[in-house]
Amino acid sequence: MIGSDAMKALRKALDGLYLAAGALGAMFLLAILCLIVLQMLARWTGQTFPGATDYAGYCMAASSFLTLAYALRRGAHVRVSILLGALGPRRRWGELACTLIGAIVATFFARYAVKATIWSAKLGDVSQGQDATPLWIPQLAMSAGTILLALALWDRLIWIAAGGDPAADAPEGLEP
Repeated sequence: MIGSDAMKALRKALDGLYLAAGALGAMFLLAILCLIVLQMLARWTGQTFPGATDYAGYCMAASSFLTLAYALRRGAHVRVSILLGALGPRRRWGELACTLIGAIVATFFARYAVKATIWSAKLGDVSQGQDATPLWIPQLAMSAGTILLALALWDRLIWIAAGGDPAADAPEGLEP
């Protein structure tokens, strides 16, 4: 069995990974703001900013996917608490079942996302916009976010199965 110190180190590493991904997602949101402001300034000066809308879309997708694991770990995800609360003493089983289903689905999508990104790179797939961005670049952030979500769900499943409190929205260890 893994020692308590090793478990604490693993917990700290995973939480650090989720936090880093959340911070990177926040940076992509700031990039969207900058792109919009630059695009507005360009229009006011009679200039164009080719591809700004495409880049903002890539940043939005990256931000959305990279923050999934962080939101799950913090308990900031959307859930139907009224149904879980109605389970009463069987809530842990409901949490386990829902988390297991979520982990399986997220793992399936993570596998698909990685395969799609690799395939896109092999094909040399590019965007149809003015910038002709190789699509594997924005897909990479989406793949990483999906992998992290799957990891966070398996992490949560193990945490609940080991006796973690499923009623707690944000387990200890992840600072805001």
